[in-house]
Amino acid sequence: MKRVTIIGCGKVGKTLGRLWHRNGVFAIGEILNRSPESAADAAAFIGAGTPVADFSELGPADVFLIAAADGALASCAESLGRTGLVSGGSVVCHLSGALPSSVLLPAVISGGAVASVHPVRSFADPAVSAESFAGTWCGMEADPRALPLLEEAFAAIGGMPFSIDPQYKTLYHCGSVMVCNYLNALIEAGLRAYGKGGLSRETALQVMEPLVRGTLDNVFRVGPAEALTGPISRGDAEVVGRQIAALDGWEPELGRLYRDLGMVALELAAERQGAPELEAVREVLSTS
Repeated sequence: MKRVTIIGCGKVGKTLGRLWHRNGVFAIGEILNRSPESAADAAAFIGAGTPVADFSELGPADVFLIAAADGALASCAESLGRTGLVSGGSVVCHLSGALPSSVLLPAVISGGAVASVHPVRSFADPAVSAESFAGTWCGMEADPRALPLLEEAFAAIGGMPFSIDPQYKTLYHCGSVMVCNYLNALIEAGLRAYGKGGLSRETALQVMEPLVRGTLDNVFRVGPAEALTGPISRGDAEVVGRQIAALDGWEPELGRLYRDLGMVALELAAERQGAPELEAVREVLSTS
């Protein structure tokens, strides 16, 4: 069985480690975290692995998974490279959605292949993530020598690989940030507006839940353009203008957000109806 060493074993590293161990994909080798206590905690969660406190305590491995935060990847790669453990048959992989695999090149100065795999999901709770990982899409960009091993390892735990163009990886990651993290921010903006209308946060969440879920269901059923409803979709410039004026007089930053998102919604609406019907809406959204 091939062996994996995990460096920076946080929420994602714990999830993958437990799944690989449980499914007999990899033998878990050393686990290196910033503190011995967190390394021991990760090993206990995974159910295997040897916690260590320094790069000098690492042993040989077929895969070195650097699951650390983006800002630590380069320094971890340099430290790993200095150990001389990475050989021609080794794979060094990170999990960042924002950085290319090339950030790991300092680790393979003596040979080996670099790779990046980005599981597209939230990992708030490793225990929950491990039970629900199957069906997770995993974006990959790597040295071709690394792909067969990683595709097999992630497929074995239910991952569904797809390819990422490393040249545009930052823009790819922006997509994940906007639909995941910024969805939270958009819901918060909606909660504030509901609150101004007299709803408690608890009631507002209950009111918006079927609206949000229904919208998402429609988006994934018929696509964003066909699922679009509301005043912009109808070309109702009067309503859009009143809403912008109300937001500008209350929280101007939300007025700017409304305009920016409105322009994107306008592009979607234009896919279904002619430009003349929407020109008045465009003029209202363009006001500053």
